[in-house]
Amino acid sequence: MDQRIELRHLRYFLAVAEELHFGRAAQRHIAQPALSQQIRQLEKIVGVELFRRTSRSVRLTEAGAAFQPRARNLLGRLAADLDEAGRVGRGEAGRLDVAFITSATAIISEHLRAFSCRRPDVQVKLHDGFTTDVLAALERGTADVGIVRDAEERDDIDLSLLASERFVAVIPTEHPAARGDRVEARALAAEPLILFPRSAGTHAFDVNTQPLRNAGIDVQVAQECSNWHTIIMFVAAGLGVSIAPYSVTTLLPAGARRLELDGPPTVSRILMATRRGDDRPLLQAFIAASESITGRDHDRTMSVR
Repeated sequence: MDQRIELRHLRYFLAVAEELHFGRAAQRHIAQPALSQQIRQLEKIVGVELFRRTSRSVRLTEAGAAFQPRARNLLGRLAADLDEAGRVGRGEAGRLDVAFITSATAIISEHLRAFSCRRPDVQVKLHDGFTTDVLAALERGTADVGIVRDAEERDDIDLSLLASERFVAVIPTEHPAARGDRVEARALAAEPLILFPRSAGTHAFDVNTQPLRNAGIDVQVAQECSNWHTIIMFVAAGLGVSIAPYSVTTLLPAGARRLELDGPPTVSRILMATRRGDDRPLLQAFIAASESITGRDHDRTMSVR
């Protein structure tokens, strides 16, 4: 079969099939002689007659009747595909890969909700990991946007502040300091420290442990964990203490207590990370949705830009 069929063949065929009259069909597209020529060309491509013509009538052959819904479906699918391509190009549809740190789950949930309300047809794929993992995914191109904590500056990454929050101490309820509401960092010096590894994010680790270093404590992590849930569960089990961002301590298990830290305040910054120069409409739509909720209080302890 000759494959040189063109879209105009389908449009002309459907016009004649719907009108069953070459003159009326031609009024919708082109002059009648040209229309008749195009239909004959289509029939030659297919290899059979699609219309039975007499001096008084035009009707579909069995082949033409079978081809009519298929031609209509082909044009409909093409229109839908063109519309989909346009919507993807305008950032109204498509897929957005978002990489994030688990300690910012509350933040990312709110931003994703705002984005989904604006772009309900966009498929969002989530990937969690350390700050270093998120930034690496952005640089590789396997993530479109990242949510990180206390990330270091990089030449190819733009960072914008989403929220900031203070650090608190998390200790076992059996700890002597658990009888109060505040504790000095130096009171934790003798306890095993449970924290994420420095390799998860050098700057993030340094910011997180700043309260201990301000107290003159030589920071040594006794137990390294990959997420805050595990860290806090180990604290609740009496295996040590931790310094944590406030937002990860709002629902503590039995056995763990949150205390305010005395001394100079140290602030953790939650940031949106994007590749520098990435101006795709879909990404810009996510940024716009995030900006629409910037300034809203995520928690009474969290200061949002």
